[in-house]
Formats: sequence, C-alpha cells, structure tokens
Amino acid sequence: MKLMSEIPVVTIDGPSGSGKGTIAQLVAKDLGWHYLDSGAIYRVLAQAAIKHDVELTDEQALVDIAKDLDLVFLLDNDQLVVMLEGEDISTIIRSEQAGNAASKVAALPLVRAALLERQRAFRRLPGLVTDGRDMGTVVFPDAGSKVFLTASAQQRAERRYKQLKEKGIESNISALIAEISERDVRDSQRKVAPLRPADDAILLDSTSMDIADVYDRVRALCSDM
Repeated sequence: MKLMSEIPVVTIDGPSGSGKGTIAQLVAKDLGWHYLDSGAIYRVLAQAAIKHDVELTDEQALVDIAKDLDLVFLLDNDQLVVMLEGEDISTIIRSEQAGNAASKVAALPLVRAALLERQRAFRRLPGLVTDGRDMGTVVFPDAGSKVFLTASAQQRAERRYKQLKEKGIESNISALIAEISERDVRDSQRKVAPLRPADDAILLDSTSMDIADVYDRVRALCSDM
C-alpha cells in the first residue's frame, strides 16, 4: 500500500484567468487521474456564507461553515458539476462576483487552515492534478511536477469575457480587467499563502499561446510520472 506522499501530484498554479483550470482538467483526463479545482472550494464556501447570511469578514463563522461544508464535485460529460447542500451551483460560482468573494474568503488564515486537510484528502491513487494559487507552495509542496501559469491581465480578461459569453453571462471587458487586477493584488499581497510560484515550479506565460500549445508543454512535464 502506497503512502500518501508516494501518490503522484501535478500542481498548476497561477492568477485568475490564466487557463490553469482548463489545462489541469485536460491533463487529469489524459492521465486518468483525479482532479481538484481548489478555487472552487473557496467559491463554494463564499456562496455558502452568502446563502446563510454570514459576512465574508466573519472569520470564525466562516471556519464553522468550512468544517461542515456539504460539497460534492461530479464530472458529467467532462464538465465539472459543483453541488452545495444538494444544489447545483456550478454556474453561480463561476461569476466574477463569486470569484471576488472567494478571494476575500481565501485571504483569511483560519479559513485556509480549515480547508487545508480537505484539499489534501483529494490525493488518491492513481494520482492527482490540481490547480489553484498555493497548490505547489503550501498544499502539495512535495508534488512531482509544478507549473506556474500566467498571462497578461488584458489577455486573461478577454478569455474570461469569452467564457462568460458562451455561458450566457453578461460582462464588460473593462470591468473584468479591473476585477482581475484587483484580485491579483489581493492574492499576491495576502499574509497567508500568497500567490507566487514555487521555487521549483516551471514558469509558463500563456499570453501568446493557445490551449493546445500550453497543454503540450504541461503534459510533457508529466511524461515520466
């Protein structure tokens, strides 16, 4: 029986809109491994707080919710379905407002500590591919392959605009750029687990790359795993 530390992990970290979620899902599917969208956990927690009228600054109340968070991830036709207390909130948590709420919640030290072991529990055979902001630095520092994926704020906003439009969600490019830039600052300057590359991560700027190019680069890193 393999020890937890022997189960292979690929981490893909980076700022909002860098494409890390798309790439992580593609790699996980190709390898036949488990997948963890760590950002979704914080988005779900923020949504649960809103649902139960808890302020996003009330750290202890958020910790209490996190301990009993009724969260389920399902893969349906290659689409990640997120369930909160039996309700499908997959679309709700992908809005830019939900992302900003999650960023505020994720900046709270006690909240991050409460969700740490829950994230690590996703490490199961045959392996795990995960994306987030501190997967390679805090959650899985012993991961065999680490990628830090980024792109310009303008490019990330344009990608996000396209995604939202395809889902029928109204948005504005200028507002998206402002929100993404604001989140970058908050995530990189928070005291606990700030957004930064792991010392042993491969840095990849996807501004002028398409999904296929990024996927090929990341997949090559996993060839020996």
